[in-house]
Amino acid sequence: MQIEDQLKEKADKLLSSDRKNMGDALGIEFQLISRDEMRATMPVSENTIQPFGILHGGASVALAETLASFGAYMNIDDDSKMAVGLEINANHIKPVSLGGSVVGIAKPLHLGAQTQVWETRIETDSGKLVSISRCTLAVVKMRQAQK
Repeated sequence: MQIEDQLKEKADKLLSSDRKNMGDALGIEFQLISRDEMRATMPVSENTIQPFGILHGGASVALAETLASFGAYMNIDDDSKMAVGLEINANHIKPVSLGGSVVGIAKPLHLGAQTQVWETRIETDSGKLVSISRCTLAVVKMRQAQK
């Protein structure tokens, strides 16, 4: 995994947490963590398919929001704040069958003090577009239990 030098401590703190999350359940593995691009892979497995044996759209959206939320947090310099999803939309373009995998590539479109907007492309291993998503996040004060 490649992590932007200035983000290593912040990223390691999140990644080393003992608390399990949706990303763990879906098999999401980060490949690149930086302020201007986030990248992760996700298997098309029994945990991420719908009944017809293809990637579930909800799993794609979960990958997109995971990347956008993590990336947004990496762009917040105030340690008392975090990013949470306000809205997400996705267009699913191409199916991926059980046994395959996808890669999500998220990039910021807007990095504001109160909101951020990220776009995520989910692609096959060969680069074919599977899903495209846009996620709007709110930058909010972190509650004590979340620190």
